[in-house]
Amino acid sequence: MAEGLTGAITARHGALALLNAVLDDGAMLSTLLADPGPLTGLPGPERARAQRLALAVLRQLEPADKVLAPHLRRAPPLAIRNILRLALVELSGGAAPHGVVNAAVNLAKSGRKTQHQAGLVNAVLRALPENALSGQPPQHLPRWLRQPLVHAYGRDAVATMEAVQSRPAPLDLTLRPGAEAPEGTLLPNGSLRLTDAGQVTALPGYAQGGWWVQDAAASMAVPLLTPQPGESVLDLCAAPGGKTLQLAASGTEVTSVDISAPRMARVAENLARCNLQATLITTDALHWTPDERFDAILLDAPCSASGTVRRHPDLPHVKSDADLPELIALQSALIDHALTLLKPSGRLVFCTCSLLPVEGEAQLAAALARHPHLQAETPTIRGIDPAWITPEGGLRLRPDYWADLGGMDGFFLALLAPKVR
Repeated sequence: MAEGLTGAITARHGALALLNAVLDDGAMLSTLLADPGPLTGLPGPERARAQRLALAVLRQLEPADKVLAPHLRRAPPLAIRNILRLALVELSGGAAPHGVVNAAVNLAKSGRKTQHQAGLVNAVLRALPENALSGQPPQHLPRWLRQPLVHAYGRDAVATMEAVQSRPAPLDLTLRPGAEAPEGTLLPNGSLRLTDAGQVTALPGYAQGGWWVQDAAASMAVPLLTPQPGESVLDLCAAPGGKTLQLAASGTEVTSVDISAPRMARVAENLARCNLQATLITTDALHWTPDERFDAILLDAPCSASGTVRRHPDLPHVKSDADLPELIALQSALIDHALTLLKPSGRLVFCTCSLLPVEGEAQLAAALARHPHLQAETPTIRGIDPAWITPEGGLRLRPDYWADLGGMDGFFLALLAPKVR
């Protein structure tokens, strides 16, 4: 399963393999968790535990390194650092110290390249004070991301975002009216929030299609579009499909387009589970042209995904701003292309799961400059704070909003429609 490991494979082995792949190879967890991958062969509960452990370490990498540094005369190889980080995070989570230390030593012994440093692992972990991570400040975002966010939103807001992102993200569900659902907290926008949800497929109402998993921020794009029964609506860059399900449930005639066949297969599975209908097309949205134009279009454009760190803590360790110019150009091209697919009186929602203004506020301003016949309609969505509406008429969502409830993903949304003559 993991190169260089010998003996029985456990959830800790799996977590270590994930950490090594993310921090050494720059792999995304979403790719690693697909089959075949480092967790292939692990039973379901052990696989889930491995994933939870890896996510916990990635959320606390910087604090963990600060705690470990005084106990290390020189930086050990990455695999040993990851074993120490994993054990430290487990200890901070209340696991029995004796078991954690023994497991960490065995992890080191099971790797051909780490066997000789098992003694170091044992010595460092036994020297750590109790609750060593307690009181450590939250992990900072990387400079390429933190600097523009501080400039846009201020240090206090970014510090709160980082605090939110240091904790496991709750699970948000979009509910169908009257359907069976688990017990949870109803959010101001109507999403249902669960903490410690466990296995999603075992929750009440899953098999009956009463709901689907969708972060509260992402669920606001469809209400902003205000789809009406019988309208023809296009969901561009549709996967993973939460918005397609919302549109289908609203009674519209939905066409969903995305370039990824595996992700579209998941959309099809969820549509079937929820007994909803949509036309799915797997192709490049930028070069696809339909036979007829649409009443409304929802474009969730590819972006840096910088708003999803609370759910994807691997992202800051894998991505950089190197791809930003290409992404920004693609977003602009997709907006322009989408507008050619609209009826003259049609409306377009543009959104990105990004916190960076260059992928949100600046894109809206540029689009309005390129298309002077359009205007941004002021959002009137259930549950939003008027302070979230930008001067340009967009909706800026941030992880520090609803911080006491667990926050939300960072998103930018804007509704474009023809100016009233």
